[in-house]
Amino acid sequence: MLRFLQDFSYYNPTKIEFGREKEKEIGRYIKEAGITKILFVYGMGSIKKSGLYDETIISLNKHGIKYEELDKVVSNPLLSRVNDGIKLARETEVQAILGVGGGSVADTIKAIAVGVKYDGDVWDFFSNKAVIKEALPVFTVMTLAATASEMNGNSVITHDETKEKFSIGSVLVNPVLSVINPELMASVSKDYLAYSAVDAIAHVIEVYFTATYHSDFNSRLVESIIKSMMRTTEILLKNPNDYNARGEFAWIATQALNGLTPSGTEGGSFPNHMIEHALSALYNVPHGAGLSVVIPAWMKWYKEKNIAQFQRFSKEVFGLKTADEGIYALEAWFEKIDSPVTLKGLKIPKTDIPDIAKNAYVIAKTWGYDKENSLQNIIEVLEKA
Repeated sequence: MLRFLQDFSYYNPTKIEFGREKEKEIGRYIKEAGITKILFVYGMGSIKKSGLYDETIISLNKHGIKYEELDKVVSNPLLSRVNDGIKLARETEVQAILGVGGGSVADTIKAIAVGVKYDGDVWDFFSNKAVIKEALPVFTVMTLAATASEMNGNSVITHDETKEKFSIGSVLVNPVLSVINPELMASVSKDYLAYSAVDAIAHVIEVYFTATYHSDFNSRLVESIIKSMMRTTEILLKNPNDYNARGEFAWIATQALNGLTPSGTEGGSFPNHMIEHALSALYNVPHGAGLSVVIPAWMKWYKEKNIAQFQRFSKEVFGLKTADEGIYALEAWFEKIDSPVTLKGLKIPKTDIPDIAKNAYVIAKTWGYDKENSLQNIIEVLEKA
């Protein structure tokens, strides 16, 4: 059956300010958007140690931007903190939200932005019980490159009580403007650099393998992103202060999930993210670390369903021939950068596989993936890990 390039609409309203010291202008950028009061959201205090907090406050004050603060956003961000932010934003009548930090902070501000404008429980959006119709504007200053949250409308949040890790996606929470200064990312630890690289690769590799039609251009774009991410990661592991490599790494991560790579493809899904969300929801493992365990296992399980694309991956990315050679080369690269490739590496016992699979299958049903990913299929993937 012939497959063709699909009709599509591509729209990304986010403005990117990329470069050194751009973060010092965040107050001006917000003022130019006609906003005078914001909720300033950040994580566990690293921006205070680095001086970025003070620089942000100086910029806000300089341009007359009033602000309220919400801190203590954790990795694998929680619904409870989102609800704290919604309450504070409503009480103080802020006009927009600024997130300074990594993907977790960006996820949190987007969830707050839609929750403020909704009379019900914000979790309704994550569990597909409500559709996003409006949101407060959001702005970001990024300190970590991985999720492309700076240029997409995605948010992933974990429910504290049910341990469900669900997501939303809407152009209404694409940031109005995001600042990417590679120098702000130079202090990222080697392990989180590795996990970030895995996450960015995962963002492009899943549709690459699962789409029923993936054009040559789309495939070349994905392959370029993967190879460039691998190259810059290896440079940065040796020299974290290489500005050019750091800048490329950051921009590659942005391109990996800003809606460009899947445009015109047919089908395509994110089964690796689906399974990993269960791991990080249940065990609070770093998202990228969970992905480096799931991806090779899933590839070994799925390869025969799209063998030609797996062979292409092997040839174009690693210069090898067979599907298996490409899979094991990627797995070996994950090991090379010290990202785990087994459940044991995450200190998760094999006996937990049924519980992990059950959690992942709830996500599969929520995302509409359950026909292609049965509970037994998920168990089989996890057993290969």
